[in-house]
Amino acid sequence: MTARMEKRFADLRAENRPALITYFMGGDPDFETSLGIMKALPEAGSDVIELGMPFSDPMADGPAIQLAGQRALKNGQSLKTTIDLAREFRKVDNDTPIVLMGYYNPIYIYGVEKFIEDALASGIDGLIIVDLPPEMDDELCIPALQKDLNFIRLATPTTDEKRLPAVLNNTSGFVYYVSMNGITGSALPDPSLISGAVGRIKAHTNLPVCVGFGVKTAEHAKAIGAVADGVVVGTAIVAQIAGSLTKDGKASADTVHAVTTLVKGLSTGVRASRLAAAE
Repeated sequence: MTARMEKRFADLRAENRPALITYFMGGDPDFETSLGIMKALPEAGSDVIELGMPFSDPMADGPAIQLAGQRALKNGQSLKTTIDLAREFRKVDNDTPIVLMGYYNPIYIYGVEKFIEDALASGIDGLIIVDLPPEMDDELCIPALQKDLNFIRLATPTTDEKRLPAVLNNTSGFVYYVSMNGITGSALPDPSLISGAVGRIKAHTNLPVCVGFGVKTAEHAKAIGAVADGVVVGTAIVAQIAGSLTKDGKASADTVHAVTTLVKGLSTGVRASRLAAAE
């Protein structure tokens, strides 16, 4: 499934604009609503979809994404039904790349071979597994790459020149640069620092470098898009979903619309970023 990801980034290079990569938690607040959100994302301007796999112990996630995972799990979401979301989405969209993002434990329990087989059959293009370092590539990374499933790695401000080659080895699709230390949803760092970090990573790889953690507004997206190949937005979308729910945590008539409104604004920022950089 590397071809779909490669084509999307090639098309974006031809347009001279960065990707907008949108994350939401599978099954938040329920299966049907999250499927509605997923189907609406490409038209709102999302170029790549990161589909969160809910997990009971998400150590790298901030409060908003933790709560989203709890809502999803409470309503019966599982790794299987998260894969099912991708399968349903593919009935209406065969072009937008889908990346599953989460933790290794549910995959280990599911069974690595079966997971890869089911992921590919559902039209999933890549994986971001935040708690599997390069030293554990034999667990999932190598088997995934052998079946043509992208394995996308995280680089951080503490990934130094000595560590970076190990992080980039066996990485495919794109490199996800986490623009700060700490949990998701924190404050946005200085764009000039991001520019330097992106350049440092690009000295070691030809893969697109996409930046996330802390992007909340069109202005944030515009600033990061000027220096990166993609802008990743997660917490702001998850918070938008949470803010649209009823008092008892159920989807409202506004839930899908609230997300698309935010994503359209972010998309505007991303599309303006290269124009701003050229001025």
